Amino acid sequence: MAMIAKQLGHSVVLIEKGKHPRVVIGESSTPLSNLLLEGIADRYELPLLKPLTKWGSWQQTYPDIACGLKRGFTFLHHEFNSLSDPSDNERHLFVAASPNDIIADTHWYRADFDELLVQQAQSLGVDYFDETEICQATSDDRGWHLETRRGTHRQIINARFLIDATGPRGFLHKTLKLSEKPLPDFPPTSALYNHFSGVEDAFQGTESPYPADAAAVHHVFDGGWIWILRFNNGITSAGIAATSSVAERFAFGDKEEAWTRLLDSLPLVRDQFAKSRVEMQFIFAPKLSFRSSAVAGTNWALLPSAAGFVDPLLSTGFPLTLLGLTRLGKILEEDWCSPRLEMSLQQYARETDNELLATARLIGALYQNMNDFPTFRSLSLLYFAAASYSEVARRLNKPELAASFLLHDHPVFGPESRRLFDLARTPLSPTAKVLLTEDIYALIRDFDVAGLSKRPANHCYPVDAADLFAAAAKLGANAMEIESLLQRSGFYAAAQP
Repeated sequence: MAMIAKQLGHSVVLIEKGKHPRVVIGESSTPLSNLLLEGIADRYELPLLKPLTKWGSWQQTYPDIACGLKRGFTFLHHEFNSLSDPSDNERHLFVAASPNDIIADTHWYRADFDELLVQQAQSLGVDYFDETEICQATSDDRGWHLETRRGTHRQIINARFLIDATGPRGFLHKTLKLSEKPLPDFPPTSALYNHFSGVEDAFQGTESPYPADAAAVHHVFDGGWIWILRFNNGITSAGIAATSSVAERFAFGDKEEAWTRLLDSLPLVRDQFAKSRVEMQFIFAPKLSFRSSAVAGTNWALLPSAAGFVDPLLSTGFPLTLLGLTRLGKILEEDWCSPRLEMSLQQYARETDNELLATARLIGALYQNMNDFPTFRSLSLLYFAAASYSEVARRLNKPELAASFLLHDHPVFGPESRRLFDLARTPLSPTAKVLLTEDIYALIRDFDVAGLSKRPANHCYPVDAADLFAAAAKLGANAMEIESLLQRSGFYAAAQP
């Protein structure tokens, strides 16, 4: 955001309470995330960002910046105290996101990635102050007046506009005494996570459309799930997100002991971590989800990452925040010092909150069905259908076809997906669950550009160019336009060994 503002000609100060490098979570990109980042790099002339949008170009340009290869989304369902078989078709789901390594997505090792971004911002002329505390913040008609302290040095920073990127319950939330609003029908959740070394492969020998561990791995169980993200520096990010009842059952507050207790009840995951070593202190987040009562004001705005958070499930955080960056950048570019500014900020606030609610409806429905993997699997196809349709629409330079995250504003997909999510959160008979699944397939049929309607018996969804050609009419495109898209994106590039 600082780089965007600087490129638009503003005087920009970036204030950091801590210091880089540092380890944080929020690490897994998606095709839509990378496409949005690519668009930001092009629009605001930030060529140093563009190699970060694909595994191949990242490795070529920034080989010393750690990241992980993400070829797709891997799911395996578990029952407590029972050994799950990754080859069991009824217990897994593999959804590929790329046809080869070269244009694959990545996991961002944030210690390296964030430090690189800060260095690039400074190279553009952004004034950066780290280890700096904002002791007092006041605002008036002229803007903000920030009293800061770095060690024994104090200074006053005056700013016309303040953008908060400090995350849930962050700086402006506390300074402005903003309240929290509930996420309707979303369960209270907690998280417990760490970085590890020496984590073994859980899917060795499993047939899948990509190396199953080179993905965002989701180990799903009743009431929660475990994420596993591998980096190319030997580190693996792993954690548990679960309902408060699961967190209480395993006493997440005990941290490492709780991690061991839960893994002992999931034998396959336990064996995967049997020889692992923790790389830092476990972090316990007792209250994971968050929604701010306000998102923007006359002279301030929260990034989506500060305005709310739902869950790490399906890696929705990056696209939500990058959509917000894109919108705020457009406001700074087109509405700064104009009568439209306040109205545009109000629209930004509505869109940010609506997309957060749409995400919560999806994730809430998935949490409700973690004990019923066939229904969980069907519901997840609504996400993959909306995400892949949005990606292809943008690659065809038709972003108006998918202006909102998860197509929640689409006149057909929006209300019908809401109905299905609401239905999925209610107790359903076996017959009703079958009807729910049929309704899901009926809805995604007109938006499916990735072969999600095929219903393969092995529940594996590779990336296949034929699916895009078959879906061209759904996007108002022809075969030549699809072929051009595939050529531009590097679809036909040879996979790296």
